Amino acid sequence: MTDTFVRTGAENGVLNITIDRQEKLNALNFDVLSQLHSTLETEARQQEIRCLVITGAGTRAFVAGADIAEIRDLDDEGLRKIIDLGNGVMSRIENLGKPVIAAINGYALGGGCELALACHIRIASNTAQFGLPEVRLGLMPGYGGTQRLSRLIGHGKSLEMMLTGKPISAEQAKDYGLVNKVVEPEDLLSVSGKLAATLAGSAPIAMKGILAAVLDGADTSLADGLELENKLFSGLFKTADMREGTAAFLEKRKPRFKGS
Repeated sequence: MTDTFVRTGAENGVLNITIDRQEKLNALNFDVLSQLHSTLETEARQQEIRCLVITGAGTRAFVAGADIAEIRDLDDEGLRKIIDLGNGVMSRIENLGKPVIAAINGYALGGGCELALACHIRIASNTAQFGLPEVRLGLMPGYGGTQRLSRLIGHGKSLEMMLTGKPISAEQAKDYGLVNKVVEPEDLLSVSGKLAATLAGSAPIAMKGILAAVLDGADTSLADGLELENKLFSGLFKTADMREGTAAFLEKRKPRFKGS
């Protein structure tokens, strides 16, 4: 029987996902990735879920990396299988169409850093550490780290992190633009939860449009990105949420968005 390494709980439109493999510092093995994949394909896609928060159990680690003991002895087929699964999880988070917040407590190294990078907003405890140390194992990032980190903080800083394998502190990560906010450890979940609650109250179709414009537009020319934005913007005028949002503004009341 497979152990449960991913715990979930939903409240007021927010799905909280906790990776709980504390004896291995929440390292990503095949079972963890499979359970994350299942959660993203089922619970996360439910219409009533407007925002996600991903964190790691305990105070020592968000996710300390991939499970080296597991991947070291894999044959080519097994290695390809876990690489595809890991990249599938990261892509599903990034392209979910709903905002995903990483609440980062402790180590976010290797696959854990890549998991945080796949999320849209990153809030870190001041005890967090970020790094892509794969080069020290004779490896390189394999779950999107070479692509997402450089797009987020630029080639120079990302190459220094990857080529040296040295971790950086939460404050350095904030200075680099890797994280949005650094908070005290005891405030991490409350601050992340408040932001998630705010996002859960926003217009879901509009948020999906913003995510698509930013993420899809990043890989295009400015002209194509602007055309994409215009198309998504125009489409929102057909939604009931747009009518509700504008009516609420004019009536000076809080909008009640339904995602339609």
